[in-house]
Amino acid sequence: MDSSSQINNLNQQQLDILKLFSRELEPKDLIEIKRLIVKYLAEKVTKAADEIWDKNNWTDEDMERLLNTHKRTSSNYTSES
Repeated sequence: MDSSSQINNLNQQQLDILKLFSRELEPKDLIEIKRLIVKYLAEKVTKAADEIWDKNNWTDEDMERLLNTHKRTSSNYTSES
């Protein structure tokens, strides 16, 4: 796939972000921008989790129960030497 067809596959938000980075950035600036994006996304996840928590009227005891609930299925994997 050539670069022109890759650009055509980008949505408008992705194109806007590329425009923001059309100039050369210092490595420390890029790191800071990445941190800002991660912080923003983490805040969104936290807000969504808080909304679910409130909607379900969960308590700290409920969280402990959820943390200690074993939901994984058993594996048939056995290591052979």
